Amino acid sequence: MTGFASIDAVQTELGATGYVCGRDLATVVFLSLKLGRPLFLEGEAGVGKTEIAKAIAAALGRRLIRLQCYEGLDASTAVYEWNFPAQMVAIRTAEAAGGASATALKTELFSDDYLIERPLLQAMRPDENGAPILLIDELDRTDEPFEAFLLEALSDFQVTIPELGTIKAPEPPIVILTSNRTREVHDALKRRCLYHWVDYPNFEREMEILTSRAPEAAEALSREVVAFVQRLRTEDLFKKPGVAETIDWAKCLLALDVINLSPEVISDTLGAILKYQDDIQKIEGSEAKRLLDESQAALAPA
Repeated sequence: MTGFASIDAVQTELGATGYVCGRDLATVVFLSLKLGRPLFLEGEAGVGKTEIAKAIAAALGRRLIRLQCYEGLDASTAVYEWNFPAQMVAIRTAEAAGGASATALKTELFSDDYLIERPLLQAMRPDENGAPILLIDELDRTDEPFEAFLLEALSDFQVTIPELGTIKAPEPPIVILTSNRTREVHDALKRRCLYHWVDYPNFEREMEILTSRAPEAAEALSREVVAFVQRLRTEDLFKKPGVAETIDWAKCLLALDVINLSPEVISDTLGAILKYQDDIQKIEGSEAKRLLDESQAALAPA
């Protein structure tokens, strides 16, 4: 499977798309593409798991196909559906015209013309730019029967449509699965994959990410923002802010022409980094000042 020339190339080329990639992640991405193995990414929401797939697709010039998982997702919905309204129109038209034979009509109705391809089937189709990136996002939202189906589909890279037969990918897609670990994914599926835990970045890495995504922010403000968010993640919160929230907050502060953080500014803009009212109430006011003081103390030279 064509991929990146080296681990260093992964970091360089993903960096060119705006995704700052550490050596450990770059290594598992390189091996996944080199060996043709699915890549399973687990971590807290907002640490950039979905963005990794987008960056790989952009760097390789491949189509990104995303299957967003949810409770109740089943195999048929993930693979294909028949266009029933169009089929009914065709039936009415055939009846008005005197009617075709039942066999001919059935053959016509269950053909590619009436087939709605969903992500898994789309990923099995040939593409002139090479195998697409199939992102199976937030797999932990689904249930075990869907996992079992997915295990079979990813083993053979083929799907079966009763009316049309088996469709096999001429070239296996590059598969990336993500999980926020709201529940454990079955070991059988994990064994098919190379695994990587995507953690919150350290200060230096998050500064690199923020500089890449919000280059218009002054370095002093960026350092204050990152230091405060890093300190905020040590608090007992229902939902800790991810990297996406760091970037959003910095952009909000820029829109307000903020030069330096203050307790008042933090309290006014907490909705950019915290998404639950209980968390906001816990941090606003004197707590915001305490965290700001502690984060700025950490920035002070020794």
